[in-house]
Amino acid sequence: MGSRSGGGGGETTRARRAYPVGSLDEIAPGGRKLVTVAGRSIGVFNVQGRFFAVRNRCPHQGGPLCLGPTTGLLRSEKPGERCFEREGEILRCPWHGWEFDMRDGRSVVDPERTRVRSYEVVVGELTAETYPVEVEGDTISVLL
Repeated sequence: MGSRSGGGGGETTRARRAYPVGSLDEIAPGGRKLVTVAGRSIGVFNVQGRFFAVRNRCPHQGGPLCLGPTTGLLRSEKPGERCFEREGEILRCPWHGWEFDMRDGRSVVDPERTRVRSYEVVVGELTAETYPVEVEGDTISVLL
C-alpha cells in the first residue's frame, strides 16, 4: 500500500482505523472534497499530489473551515524582499480569516496554542480483511 500523506497525524495511543473516502480522480490537484467520517465533517485536499485532511470546524467560532480558500506563506528576510512559499498548504477560514497549516493543523499566527484537528491520509488499494476457512465433513469453520 503506497502513501501520499501530506502530513497530519492521529493520536498514537489508540488504534486507528482507515476510512475510504474516495478515489484519486475525485480530487484533482488544487481540489478538495468534504466527507463525513465517524460523524465528523472533514475536508480532504490535494495539494500538488500531496493529500491533507483537516476537521471542517474552525476553532475560533466553529466556521466551515474547509470551505475557505487555500493559500501559501509570504516570508521576508529583509525589507523589500518577499518570498511566497508552501502554495496551497495554508487554509483560511471563510468567516474571519484565521489561517491554519494543513500539514499539522497549527495556526499560522499562534501555532503553540491554536490548532485544528488534522488527520493522516494514506493513498493505496482497498483490501478486504479475509480469514482462512476450514471444512471438515459437513462443518465449515472460520480460523481466527
